[in-house]
Amino acid sequence: MSQLRQQFVSIDSTPRNCARLCATNPSMTPASDATTSRSTALDQRFSLPFLHRVRFTHDVAALTNTTLADVFCDDAAAPTRRAVLVMDSGLHAATPTLAQALVQYSEAHASSMPTLSEVLVVPGGEQSKCGMHTVEQVLALIERAKICRKSTVVVAGGGAVLDAAGFAAAIAHRSVRLIRLPSTTLAQDDGAMGVKNGINAFGKKNFTGAFAVPWAVICDQALLKTLPIEVFRAGFSEAVKIALLKDPKFFAEIAASATRIAAHDLAAAQPIIQRSAALHVEHIAQGGDPFELDEARPLDFGHWAAHRLEALSAYAISHGDAVAVGLLIDCRYSMLKGWLDASAFEQIRNVLADLRLPHSHPLLANPDAILEGIEQFREHLGGSLTITMLRRIGEGMEVHEIDLVLMRRAILQTSTA
Repeated sequence: MSQLRQQFVSIDSTPRNCARLCATNPSMTPASDATTSRSTALDQRFSLPFLHRVRFTHDVAALTNTTLADVFCDDAAAPTRRAVLVMDSGLHAATPTLAQALVQYSEAHASSMPTLSEVLVVPGGEQSKCGMHTVEQVLALIERAKICRKSTVVVAGGGAVLDAAGFAAAIAHRSVRLIRLPSTTLAQDDGAMGVKNGINAFGKKNFTGAFAVPWAVICDQALLKTLPIEVFRAGFSEAVKIALLKDPKFFAEIAASATRIAAHDLAAAQPIIQRSAALHVEHIAQGGDPFELDEARPLDFGHWAAHRLEALSAYAISHGDAVAVGLLIDCRYSMLKGWLDASAFEQIRNVLADLRLPHSHPLLANPDAILEGIEQFREHLGGSLTITMLRRIGEGMEVHEIDLVLMRRAILQTSTA
């Protein structure tokens, strides 16, 4: 409190004088009760420092790899604290020795990190965040293992499990420490980089959730070897998205590597994944709005349609595949509006095709059902519509109105592409 300057100010609460005082002192707001002749404002504006630790490594559980232990170096008391592990069932099936290896790792590094005391395996995929079941399992684990606010939940798996377990960690004790070990390309190049956690509810994507900065994100690129090819490919739609918004050179690099990536070539994929992750982290940390208090969400380019498509398909279409379709819809709309050059649109479509990502979906034949996603997106933003469209490769633009006739045409043209 010594660093905060308190203000006790008597205010004449007539509209004219309130406006004048607030104009000269932005930290003050008018009294809301017009019947009170005088009021006291104790407003304070403050900010908090966060450290967003993101690491890329190989074989995180190898005893000689200190990456996981090192993220606790800022906490001298870490060895006295507790930790638990939540693991995606798909990852557990693909790497049946990983959970025990992480427990053994924590024991070997007990002088610098908490020891993992319990492992919980939960269903993977979008089902893990459709409702509260996984969240309640993780909350029960946190309570049973006596995880305090400075103890740690480690969650390993795809983005859906990271979201659900992260939400549980965010609401237990009003937030316990969380370490993410993302195991999919989509989680490593985008999803795990964010500060959002949440689950689906009422047929809407991420309706229930919370913002919480993880203690650390550790991407073990060896885990990507275990992925089915369609899951591996799906994550690269987010790399295309961030390149379209921020870096035309990066888009060219994706284009040059696309066919190798589609063939599960990790040597070609790893630089793309890391660059995508770096651009996402940079936007979150330096973009000025990490908790999305404003109404602009440029990293959700292509997502209003993607989220709607996921919900309409009962999540049969993966998030990465839905984003690929959503990007094509919004890029086509940008072209129809005259913002995006037709040749640029063809480049984008060709890159997504080379990555073997979907270019359409049967649900697009009902454009009115897809268009409901715009209103849902408006509500999710906070009431006003701000959607990112594309002016050129590497440069997005914000729009606040959508020509529904033209967007319907973009959806229908994408449905028959």
